[in-house]
Amino acid sequence: MMSEVWAVDVTRDWAMACDVQQGFMRGLDRAPIPLDHSARCRQVHDLGGDCYDFTPLGHNRLALTIGDASGKGLSAALKMANVQSSLRTAAFFAENDVAGVVKAVNRQVCASSLAQWYATLFYGVFDGATRTLRYTNAGHPPPMLVRRDSTVDWLETGGAPVGLLSDPGYEEGAVQLHPGDLLLAFTDGVTEAVNPAGEEWGVDGLRQAVTRCRGRSADDIVRAIFSSMDEFWQARLTDDATVLVLRVP
Repeated sequence: MMSEVWAVDVTRDWAMACDVQQGFMRGLDRAPIPLDHSARCRQVHDLGGDCYDFTPLGHNRLALTIGDASGKGLSAALKMANVQSSLRTAAFFAENDVAGVVKAVNRQVCASSLAQWYATLFYGVFDGATRTLRYTNAGHPPPMLVRRDSTVDWLETGGAPVGLLSDPGYEEGAVQLHPGDLLLAFTDGVTEAVNPAGEEWGVDGLRQAVTRCRGRSADDIVRAIFSSMDEFWQARLTDDATVLVLRVP
């Protein structure tokens, strides 16, 4: 009887942990800015190390995050929760210093995590008044900025993943966005999806999927990307996969 009760408690705690992680990624209230944004995270297990976040900062600005913790499952989810909570706190206290926010997160991760643990992280702040995106890329796959004329910019400026170095010297990048531009951020579980023939979907597959649906809403683009990936994949999920889309109307 005791073992059955314990199993029920574990199941309940696991479900609660899943709800907490999903709550983090549902974000706060949407900001009233000229930006259509959406994201989706699909984990290998119910809990995982991928995350995304949208946080209104006031003054017509929106903070956005996508990250990927080393490892999988419960341990990766707990560590990423530490990253997300640290990032939200730092964002409110240093909202005008994007690189400073990531530096603060890195200090927290280095102080509280085990050796050899790290997370890649892309953090940016979109200003609705000026339509600029200031960002820092901490070792994350560079987001793809597809311009309205179909040219592509890659958002690479930043530094090392958080948790690797005590003082990596993060840099801040900035890009001007225009109506019709589309920003696509993703974790490596998306581009490293492999089909039964051993072929990798890659950045080219992702770009082709975006090209076919870029005129749709951000929600529709996210759904279309996962649909295209699944069609190519034809196999079970082997890595957490997250996609974040910003579309400037």
